[in-house]
Amino acid sequence: QVQLVESGGGLVRTGGSLRLSCAASGRTFSSYTMAWFRQAQGKEREFVAAVSWSGELTWYADSVRGRFTISRDNTEKAGYLQMNGLKPEDTAVYYCAAGTGVGATISVKYWGQGTQVTVSS
Repeated sequence: QVQLVESGGGLVRTGGSLRLSCAASGRTFSSYTMAWFRQAQGKEREFVAAVSWSGELTWYADSVRGRFTISRDNTEKAGYLQMNGLKPEDTAVYYCAAGTGVGATISVKYWGQGTQVTVSS
């Protein structure tokens, strides 16, 4: 069993930065692909980024590639999403996830509760 808790969301102006954190509990966290998804109001949840269990491989949605960076620290049982160059369209609830598979095809087994990111224009 893995539990995920996100933090770091907030209100930021266009062009600003935020760093989301995902704290994990459970012995098996390091064996899972970790990912971030987001859901804007009135829209479906969408894939943002993923990182392999080792941290060596990363995948990004086209909309965030070059602006966001995903990483993880298995020793600390934590994952991160550094978001730079934020745009109003990045406004959403961001969810941490752990599962199997690669990239956007990850089969999510565990979800966090979400953290709100709001980007003002």
